[in-house]
Parts: sequence; structure tokens; C-alpha cells
Amino acid sequence: MNRIEAYITSIERRDNITIVSFDAAGAPMRMMALGLAIPIAVGTRVILGAKASHVALAKKLEGHLSISNRLEAVIETVETGALLCSVTLRVGPARMESIITRDSAETMALHRGDSVTALIKASDLSILEIVEKGEA
Repeated sequence: MNRIEAYITSIERRDNITIVSFDAAGAPMRMMALGLAIPIAVGTRVILGAKASHVALAKKLEGHLSISNRLEAVIETVETGALLCSVTLRVGPARMESIITRDSAETMALHRGDSVTALIKASDLSILEIVEKGEA
């Protein structure tokens, strides 16, 4: 599980849906949740989580996408298996992992030092831990 430190910048609630916006070391991120019951407020410092298999990668990304979370990253390592590939990324001060198919990694010609964009859908992001509570 990837762990991303961030703080909450806004919270929008309608019916049973909550959209939470974050700042993760200067990168804006968003999370969509149904029935969010944890006590959070603007300014709360949190640890966000995203499964490695839910982190997609793009090279030379252009155009519009419906994916809210786009993190500029540099590849640290590429470990290729028979079917899958584990890519370790440096995203600002943090490290993340993406697990993609070997075919995708080969098609993209991923190598150590390459710049990529890590993509995480808002529905694939979660709050793992509250580090410090914000304003009430």
C-alpha cells in the first residue's frame, strides 16, 4: 500500500457522497468517498493510501482525463517479472510503487530516470491515518 502524506484543503458533502481535496507536498489530490464517517476537517494532516495496482503510469501525458490525481514522478527502479512489472517512483520527497503489466512497461519502454505521471482515480484513494487534526 502506497502511503502519501497530505493535508486536507477542502471537504464537499452532498447526500452520502464526500469529495475531499488534499495538498500532498504541493500536488493537489482528490478523494471520493461514500458514507465517510471519520472525523476530518480542513487542515487535518493525513496519510493517504493507494494500492500499487491502482497506480497507472503515463509518459508524455497530454489532453484531458477524468482521473483527478496526477503526480509527476521519476522512475527509481523497474523490476520485471513474467507477467507483471513493479515500478518504484520518486514523487517529490515520497516513494510510491506502481504494478503494471509487463507488456505495458515494455510498450512504454520504462527505464530508471524516466519522467512519468502517476495516475490515481479519486475512488481509489483512501485515508489510512489521521496524523494531526485540523480546525473543527
